[in-house]
Amino acid sequence: MPVNPIGRARWIAALAALAALSMPPVADAGVDLRGSVWLTDGRTFAHWAHPAHIAPVRQRPAGSARPVARLHYLTEDGFPEVYPVLRRVKARSGRIWLRIRVPVRPNGRTGWVRGAALGPLHRVRTRLVVDKRRLRATLYRSGRRIWSSPVGLGKASTPTPTGRFWIREKFRVGYSGGIYGPRAFGTGAYSRLSDWPGGGVIGIHGTNQPYLIPGRPSHGCIRIPNGAIRRLYRLTPIGTPMRVLRRNRPARRGAIQP
Repeated sequence: MPVNPIGRARWIAALAALAALSMPPVADAGVDLRGSVWLTDGRTFAHWAHPAHIAPVRQRPAGSARPVARLHYLTEDGFPEVYPVLRRVKARSGRIWLRIRVPVRPNGRTGWVRGAALGPLHRVRTRLVVDKRRLRATLYRSGRRIWSSPVGLGKASTPTPTGRFWIREKFRVGYSGGIYGPRAFGTGAYSRLSDWPGGGVIGIHGTNQPYLIPGRPSHGCIRIPNGAIRRLYRLTPIGTPMRVLRRNRPARRGAIQP
């Protein structure tokens, strides 16, 4: 039986396409992390970016590395997503890879994306530190303290998580006399349960129960007196790194804290 040459060509093209889909992506050879550039010093400056498109976040700076997450455009509240950028490295191919923090459970996850997956880098010089032992939050700019306030944190059964996080969103609350007070921030931290809707995101917000501050009255969120959070709102840009400490133990001066 004669073979239709057009049908045969289509069949061969389909097989080639299937083979291409089944092949792993080509790795970037020769990625040497010793030549990488840190984009944060953990104390006085940091960088962040919005996603440019949806892309996998990989375990290593290589196209063949295992995906650990995916970029997404919006936060749980519908604001543009914010990814802290920790490190930049250039492969021998010329491709740029960026190490980022990822807002997913479990807390603290990082990974690598190709540089083209993110938009322009934004620089911040602020850093928010929350001390769980002292029940106090402090904001620094270029290493200098510019704001401080007592806070309310998570109770023993729903503790505020410790670790390194960041400010993902900030907004004015419609009704300032409500449980969230007049201003609020969404962070890159997650709890088993929190005051915040949308999946246990740890929020920073005002309160209509100021007499519970300082203390541990919440489901994980960080409550701040309304007057203090108004000032924090003015001083704190999107992308500000946030560290929640078990105890007051500042990082060593000059040390990289990714």
